[in-house]
Amino acid sequence: MSNPTQHVAKILIEALPYIQRFHGKTIVIKYGGNAMVDETLKESFARDVVLLKLVGLNPVVVHGGGPQISGTLKRVGKQSEFIDGLRVTDSETMEIVEMVLGGLVNQQIVNLINSHGGRAVGLSGKDGGMIEARKLSSGKADVDYGHVGEVAAINPSVVETLEEKRFIPVIAPIAADKNGASYNINADSVAGALAQTLGAEKLVLMTNTAGVLDQDGSLLTGLTAQQIDQLSAQGIIDGGMVPKVTCALNAVQNGVRTAHIIDGRVEHAVLLELLTDKGVGTLIQPG
Repeated sequence: MSNPTQHVAKILIEALPYIQRFHGKTIVIKYGGNAMVDETLKESFARDVVLLKLVGLNPVVVHGGGPQISGTLKRVGKQSEFIDGLRVTDSETMEIVEMVLGGLVNQQIVNLINSHGGRAVGLSGKDGGMIEARKLSSGKADVDYGHVGEVAAINPSVVETLEEKRFIPVIAPIAADKNGASYNINADSVAGALAQTLGAEKLVLMTNTAGVLDQDGSLLTGLTAQQIDQLSAQGIIDGGMVPKVTCALNAVQNGVRTAHIIDGRVEHAVLLELLTDKGVGTLIQPG
């Protein structure tokens, strides 16, 4: 059995070429799922982000908060309604979404990163006019999602300024349209659009699954657009994985070098995926 100290050295040496390759590059991370609610995983994520920043990468965090929103709505006696998997968001619900996502959840993440030596700054898409939203249409005359939006445009200047000053942006996926109306936007979509606008090296989507699996349950990685089309046609990519793969594929087809769908239930998943040979998820690349 090898010396434990030598094993640690081997891991550090394995990470070296990745640190060199990605030094100065932007990594957009969508943070959500179990990693946001399990205390051990929360600590693990914060340490990963701080380490990435300290070794010269530029992590940008976009977070969700669906369970926290549902919990708050329940406490105030408001029933959550979903259509096509989207939370119907009336004006009262939107106020709660802004309070939970833009306030409570965002600041918890900022505090957690800062407690581990990072310099995180909390934002929403409204800050500095970063994200312009537009109302998401259901395409059906009798269905209205309310204050559910999609990204219309992104002005990255606030994020770029924070990166230049060595801060870690932590972004809640809330934005306003041209008339000032507020909208809640899917965090995966915001992360993907932001990664494209920033010309990010990587887009990382944290999930509660191992990644894209084949018929036998084995993890697939190094996927191209052609392979994804084949897997979709065969029904291997289905259900909740479809929008994540679509988001990842759209990113790499629009300037992001690679996208990763990783298992957020694994401690230090971000570091393992980005700085080791094996990784812990599905890598999607152009081609």
